[in-house]
Amino acid sequence: MQYFQAVQQGKIIANKSQMKIFEIAGFGMLTLTTKKIDGKFFPVGEEEFTAVIQSEDGYVAVIVDKDGYTKAQSKKVEKKEALEIYKKLRESKVPEYPKSTIQIWTEDRPTLQNKLTE
Repeated sequence: MQYFQAVQQGKIIANKSQMKIFEIAGFGMLTLTTKKIDGKFFPVGEEEFTAVIQSEDGYVAVIVDKDGYTKAQSKKVEKKEALEIYKKLRESKVPEYPKSTIQIWTEDRPTLQNKLTE
């Protein structure tokens, strides 16, 4: 698949995740629309999983595909609020991302939802 095609398809897919976070948190930011595997570009996956990660300025709840590529995120918030967004996503039937790291932008980040205490 050509990069442009992957971006166009990925944008449609990631936008659905962005809207889901927006409905729950009042703000949702689109993150990745493509992923690169073995030198080839693909749109992010349709599947949705949720996790909490720490960013430079706070915590964010994210929606990722089955490979851990972040499609959408909340704004940066305190850890308690990130956990509340995460819990609401879980209540809306978005399963927890089962692996310990996700891919956001060009970085791998550890998932924290099971390590944070309120």
